[in-house]
Amino acid sequence: MSARPDSSEPARARRSGRRPGNPGTRDAVLSAARDAFAERGFDGATIRQIATAAEVDPALVHHYFGSKDKLFLAAIEAPANPADLLPEVLAGGREDLGGNVVRMLLTVWDGPMQPAALALVRSAVTNDWSAGLLREFLVTQVLRRVVGSLDMPAEQREVRGALAASQLAGLVITRYVVRIEPLASASSEWLVATVGPTIQHYLTGKVELPG
Repeated sequence: MSARPDSSEPARARRSGRRPGNPGTRDAVLSAARDAFAERGFDGATIRQIATAAEVDPALVHHYFGSKDKLFLAAIEAPANPADLLPEVLAGGREDLGGNVVRMLLTVWDGPMQPAALALVRSAVTNDWSAGLLREFLVTQVLRRVVGSLDMPAEQREVRGALAASQLAGLVITRYVVRIEPLASASSEWLVATVGPTIQHYLTGKVELPG
């Protein structure tokens, strides 16, 4: 937290009570963002709340990060921006969504971004705070974008996204964290062919809503 300004500082600076744009400002915003997203979720957290907690003007948050989506990805040190990968996932149309989602996941995890992705999941396994952030990443940044392309009621999209998330999270943990064979050493194409149909069913097949 910044020190209280002395009487020699300009009146405008004393009235604002905001952090100036110094090197510590970005870190303060990221820290406040992590807390906000973990406690309130992506939808519940706002730029204004985060700016208030970091003692900066909301305009400065937009200056550093551009949007709430980009702030969230920076806060959790996401290994990739799903928005950049989404066009490839959707390119095959509705019938190829399951396999393309699995392929996107493996592209991130088997590539140079794996250390950052692995750190995120390992932290989530042992820490409820990190687990909340990982959940928000999977649901709001990945699967919400995928199921948003499907023409169906919002309640169905939510359930289908959650079911797909359960399968993808399980695949990540068994393949990369606890390394259960043969999943740990299986080829990407085998996993796409084997796990993809399950994701496809969750996304477009017959699924009963919770009663």
